[in-house]
Amino acid sequence: MKKILLLCVLFGSSLWQTVLAKASFNEPDSAYLFAYATDKNAGHNGLHFAWSLDGKDWHAIGPEYGFVKCDYGRWGAEKRMLTPYLFHAQDGMWHCVWSLNERDGAFAHAASEDLVYWKSQSYPVVMENKNCLMPELSYDKTKKQYLISWQSKDGESFRSYYVTTKDFKTYTSAEKLQEGTLPADLRQNIIVSGKTERGTVNKVSWTVIDGLYNAKNLAEYNRALYTENAKTDPERFASLKPVDAVFTPTVSGSKKISDLLIGIFFEDINYAADGGLYAELVQNRDFEYALSDKEGNDKSWNSYHSWKLNGDQAIFNIDTITPIHPHNKHYAVLQINQKGAGLLNEGFDGIAIKAGEKYNFSIFARMLSGKAGNIIVRLIDENGKVCGETSTKNISQEWKKYEAVLLAKETVSNAKLEILPQITGSVALDMISLFPQKTFKGRKNGLREDLAQTLADMKPRFVRFPGGCVAHGDGLGNIYRWKNTVGPLEIRVPQRNLWGYHQTAGLGYFEYFQFCEDIGAEPVPVVAAGVPCQNSGTGGGGQQGGIPMCEMDDYVQEVLDLIEYANGDVKTKWGKMRAEAGHPKPFNLKYVGVGNEDLITDIFEERFAMIFRAVKEKYPEITVIGTVGPFSEGTDYVEGWRVATELGVPMVDEHYYQPVGWFIYNQDYYDRYDRSKSKVYLGEYAAHLPGRPNNLESSLAEALYLTALERNGDVVSMTSYAPLLAKEKRTQWNPDLIYFNNTEVKPTVGYFVQKLYGENSGDSYLPCDVKLSNQQDKVKKRIAVSFVRDSKNNDLIIKMVNLLPVDVNSKINLKDFSIADPKAVKTVLTGTPEDKNARPEVSSCTVSEEFISELPAYSFTVIRVKLK
Repeated sequence: MKKILLLCVLFGSSLWQTVLAKASFNEPDSAYLFAYATDKNAGHNGLHFAWSLDGKDWHAIGPEYGFVKCDYGRWGAEKRMLTPYLFHAQDGMWHCVWSLNERDGAFAHAASEDLVYWKSQSYPVVMENKNCLMPELSYDKTKKQYLISWQSKDGESFRSYYVTTKDFKTYTSAEKLQEGTLPADLRQNIIVSGKTERGTVNKVSWTVIDGLYNAKNLAEYNRALYTENAKTDPERFASLKPVDAVFTPTVSGSKKISDLLIGIFFEDINYAADGGLYAELVQNRDFEYALSDKEGNDKSWNSYHSWKLNGDQAIFNIDTITPIHPHNKHYAVLQINQKGAGLLNEGFDGIAIKAGEKYNFSIFARMLSGKAGNIIVRLIDENGKVCGETSTKNISQEWKKYEAVLLAKETVSNAKLEILPQITGSVALDMISLFPQKTFKGRKNGLREDLAQTLADMKPRFVRFPGGCVAHGDGLGNIYRWKNTVGPLEIRVPQRNLWGYHQTAGLGYFEYFQFCEDIGAEPVPVVAAGVPCQNSGTGGGGQQGGIPMCEMDDYVQEVLDLIEYANGDVKTKWGKMRAEAGHPKPFNLKYVGVGNEDLITDIFEERFAMIFRAVKEKYPEITVIGTVGPFSEGTDYVEGWRVATELGVPMVDEHYYQPVGWFIYNQDYYDRYDRSKSKVYLGEYAAHLPGRPNNLESSLAEALYLTALERNGDVVSMTSYAPLLAKEKRTQWNPDLIYFNNTEVKPTVGYFVQKLYGENSGDSYLPCDVKLSNQQDKVKKRIAVSFVRDSKNNDLIIKMVNLLPVDVNSKINLKDFSIADPKAVKTVLTGTPEDKNARPEVSSCTVSEEFISELPAYSFTVIRVKLK
C-alpha cells in the first residue's frame, strides 16, 4: 500500500481512482467491525478496530494506530481509554462512550460520522464520590433518547446506574437501575493478533472499513515521509550531483505581507523567569515556597528552601501571624542569641556577581523583641570570603522596607547572600531582595541585561506573554490572573507554576509591557478563555474545572480591565494604577490572546464567546486572537476553526511541534488557506529530531518553512518559535532557542535563524519563478527561496535555503529591479547537519541584474540588496 500511495503522489489522482476501482472489484458488501481499546500494558492508546467476514477470523486495522484517543486527565499515563462501547445510531452517527479511570464519577463521549474524524469529547460528571465503570449506550425509540448505563464499584460490590440524554450535552440526574433491567453487556472477547481483546461488534458496509484502511495507510505514509532526516541523506542522495537553479523574482504580482511576522513567545518554563530573565538574585525571597508548588517527594520545597542559618547562635522559624500583606503570609522569624548570627541565601544555583558592579539590596523587617540594631549584608564566596558588604538603618518595631547598595569586590559565580541582624532578640524578615543595578535599560525590578539584550537583538516585532500553559494554569485556582502580578512586589500574589516550581510574580504584567516598549515590540498578552489547561491535574480532567458561568461576568470584566490597564487614561481606575507604577502614557495594546491549546468543547466555546463579544463591543480596535488547539490537524484544530469562523474571530493561534520532515513536506500548508477567514498567528512551533537537539538540520528546516510563511504573509500575520529560554540543569523541555546559566547566554543555531529573519523582514512579498536542473520531488522540497521588500529602507532581501548534501549553484535574475549599489551584504549559515555551534558569517558580495550565488550544502543564505 505504501508503494501504491507513493505512485499516486507521483502520478496523480487518476491512478488513485484506478487503484480503488480495482481494489474494490472483489471486496464484500459488508463485514463485522470490532472496536476495542488496548490494555494497561499497551498504554490504553486509543480506540482500535479489527474486521472479519465470518466473525471468527479477525484482521487488525493498524495495531499501533489509535483512531481516537482520550483527552481526559494529565499528560501521559492519565489519559486512558477503558472499556469503550461503540454504538451506531439510527441517524448514521457513531457514538462511543468509555470509562476514564477507576475513581472519577464521569464517563467520556465522542461522536463520528465515519470513525476517522471524531468530534469534541465531553466528560459529563454524573456521580459524586463514585466511579463510572463499563459504560454502555442504547437508544429508546419511543422516548427518542439515549440511555447510558454503567456500574459503580462500592467496596467489593457493584451497583448499576443510568442517565438519559437527547443531545449528549444535557443529561438527567443519575438513577439506580432496578435489578434485572440492566442492558445486556454486548461486549465480546475477540482474539486479535494472537491476543484476547474485549469490545463491541457491529456489522458495517465495506466502505467504512475501507475508509479506516485509507486513513491508516495515509497516516503511515506521512509518518514515513515526516521522519526523514539527514542521517539517511547519504543513501537518499547517494548519486545526487550539484543542482543548478535560476531564481527570477518579479515586481508584478507582489503582495503586502505582515510586518509583524517574526516575534518571540515568552513562557515561564525551564526557569525562564525567576532565576532567569527576571534579574532577582535571591531565591525564595518571600518565604512562600510550598510543597504544593512541586510534584514528587521533594520535602525541601517549603518556606525554608534556599535559606539556612550561618551558625548555631540563632533559631530560624517561619510564621504567618502578622505578615506584611495577606498575599504574602509567610515570613522568617530569627531568635538571635548572639550578634553575628543570621541567614544565608544560596540564590538560584548560586549568585553571580562581577567585581566593580553595584547591587541593590532591600528587605522588610521589624523588631519583635530586644534592642533594635541594623542589619549587615554581605556577599561571600564558597570559602566565606567577604566579596561585598553594606548595612541598613536600625530596625523599627513596625514592618518597614530597608534599602542599601552593595559593591562587589570580586567576580564570583556562586556567591551567597548573608543577612546578619545586629541584635540580640527576635526579628521578623521578609521580601529579601538583591538586584544588579545593571538591569536591561536600567529598569528597577528589571530584567537580566545579557538575556534581555539577546532577545532584543532578534528584532522581534511582538512579544507574546506570560505563557501558553502557564496562562491558563493547572486547574481553576492556578489560572494566571494579571491583577495578581501588578502593584508593589509585597502585595503581588505568588503561586505554583504549572511546570512545577514557584512564581514570585515579580516579573508581572507591568514588566512585560515595559520590556515590549523598550525593544519596540507589540505586546501580545494571553489570558485564559475561562478554562484551565486541558491537561490539568486539579478540578477534574482539564476543562471539567471551567469557571462557573455564574462567575464568568466577573472574569470577563477582568479581561476588559486588562485593556484599560494597558491603554486607559490616567483618570480611569486601572490606567491610574499603571501611571502610579511609573508609566502615565498608555502602552498602546492592540492584541489580546484568549485561550491556549484548549479542548474546543461546549465548555470552552460558551466562555470564549462571552469574552470575545465583550471585548469586541467595548474595544473594537483590539484584535482578539483565538485558539485552535495544540496540533496542525485533528478535532481541536477543526472545531477551533469552526468557532473562529462562526464568531468572526480576526486571528487564531496555531501550534505545532513537528519532525523535520513535516516542515519539508508541508511548505504548501498555508497556500491553501481561505484568505477571507481568520488570519493566523503561528504562536508555537519547532522542528524536532530524535533526541531533541537544536542543531543546524532542525534550524534549516525552520528556515525552509519560514520562506513559505513569508510567501503566505498575507494570511500568516505572526510567528514565534517555542520554547524561548531554558536554564541549564533546570530544563524541562527541549529543544529551546536560548540556553543560559548564571553567567553565560548560549544562543542555539535556531536562534540565529530567527535573528536573521527578524533583522531581514519585509512588508511585501515578490513572487519568484524557480527553475531547477533536478526535478525530483525530494530535491525540490529541500530548496527554498523567498524575495521580500523592505519599503522603509527600499531593500530587496533574498533568503535561500539548501537542505541538500550538495551545493546549489544559483543564478539570481534581478532584471525587474533597479539596483542602487552593486555591493550587497551577504550572510551565510552553514555546516554539518548535526552541528550545534554553526554561526552566521557576514561578508559583502557583488550583485547585478544577473549574478551567481553558490548555496553550500546544508546552508541558509541571506543577501540584502539596496534598490533605487
